[in-house]
Amino acid sequence: MRHYACSERAKRFVAYDEHKPFFRELAAASGKIIAPLYRSASLRVDTKSDGSPVTDADRRAEEVMRELIRARHPGHGIMGEELGTEKGDAEFVWVLDPIDGTISFTAGCPLFATLVGLLHEGRPVLGMIHQPITGQLCLGDCESTVLDGRPARVRAVESLADAVLLTTDIENISRVRGAEGFERLRHECRLVRTWGDAYGYLLLAGGRADIMLDPVMNPWDVLPLVPVVQGAGGVITDWHGADARDGNSCVAAAPKLHARVIALLNEARA
Repeated sequence: MRHYACSERAKRFVAYDEHKPFFRELAAASGKIIAPLYRSASLRVDTKSDGSPVTDADRRAEEVMRELIRARHPGHGIMGEELGTEKGDAEFVWVLDPIDGTISFTAGCPLFATLVGLLHEGRPVLGMIHQPITGQLCLGDCESTVLDGRPARVRAVESLADAVLLTTDIENISRVRGAEGFERLRHECRLVRTWGDAYGYLLLAGGRADIMLDPVMNPWDVLPLVPVVQGAGGVITDWHGADARDGNSCVAAAPKLHARVIALLNEARA
């Protein structure tokens, strides 16, 4: 991952700060679509070609965010889960996942969130997790993260014996990565829960959990998370400890736990 000198990096982050109010506009606009359809009998649920669900809330929320981006930043690109990519080679590209955790959303469970990220020359520089039912909004810029307007930090946990481990679907880990490494990890942790999808990363950034992992991720799942987790002082990589931007999985954790988590997850395959 590229690193910048402090002066250069500071100048860049000042420029990125100008976009932060727009993230809140995107959160408000998408939330106005999603919230009324939550637990609504009129919600339409379809099945995509990969077998995953998609709702009219997903599509409409992404479209309203795209319309706002096109109007405000006509030269920027957009990558979205539901409606594809446009101007993907632009200097700035917005990454949209209108409902990360659609299964939870369709079940009336609030463990879902809207993800929005901003890439500059392919590098995640700003990211947002917004829960439109509870109103929680987490915004990070790789240097700092705020949750509901207050600074957010991962907990200063040094031992897995004190750690809260979250994941979206334990069975999916077994199918995709094998169960052995995860079983070693879970037995070392104090508590394991499936408070997952994007909401798990919000809990991590806010100091309510210490490890959050997913064995399978898409770019729109992981790219908005990088600035949030890093800004909160956490470490975020793929399943093997490499750059999360280039992987198809995600492991995010408190800094003194991350290396041990990666070692345990991959020990069985070493």
